[in-house]
Amino acid sequence: MEGVDKRYLTPTSIIDSDNRQVIKYALDIIRGSKDPVEQAVKLYRAVRDDIRYDPYYPFYLPEHYRASNVLKNRRGFCIPKATLLCALLRACGIPSRLGFATVRNHLATKHLIDYLGTDLFVYHGYTDIYLEGKWVKATPTFNIEVCNRHKVPPLEFNGREDAIFHAYNMENKKYMEYIAYHGVYADVPVDKIVAVWEETYGRDRVAKWIDDFEASNGKKLEFDFEREEVVKL
Repeated sequence: MEGVDKRYLTPTSIIDSDNRQVIKYALDIIRGSKDPVEQAVKLYRAVRDDIRYDPYYPFYLPEHYRASNVLKNRRGFCIPKATLLCALLRACGIPSRLGFATVRNHLATKHLIDYLGTDLFVYHGYTDIYLEGKWVKATPTFNIEVCNRHKVPPLEFNGREDAIFHAYNMENKKYMEYIAYHGVYADVPVDKIVAVWEETYGRDRVAKWIDDFEASNGKKLEFDFEREEVVKL
């Protein structure tokens, strides 16, 4: 595509848009659609609602973000979900890349805030999509069940305007605010993410998270975000 860096259409070992299952899933979702905007909207909704939001998903190795693994596991936090959407878009010939931002969460679960030690989420991931000659942001993080529990309208994406977190929930309480943007990437900067998390959340805390995942042999930690107590900070 003229004027767009070819890296944003190219598979990587993490954004494996050439994976057979990724391609099949993408083609099943967009079946009957020829318009890239319509395709992007369908793929966004699929990732948003088919892939469960799980903030306790592993984060420290490239395979944790690999699109085909996220698709297989059907769960992930913001970055794995954004990575899967990126791969699906590339599989359909739509340029895409990953963007990162720091956000402050004003409505969360007590356990998650205690787990992180802060309401600040650094390197929150979203997908940047090239449609109709411009880049638009899409955030497929929260599936509809999580949105309903937190009394937040599901975040819609029309393919023409940025879709980032709503500033307020349905009760007009502040929900998310973007503090800073950290640029866009053609691939997932795993080492950078872990380093920034260590800086923000503490090296010991991040090391314990990794130890817990290693002790579980890569299995899911025994936390269920969808059942945790919702708190207003």
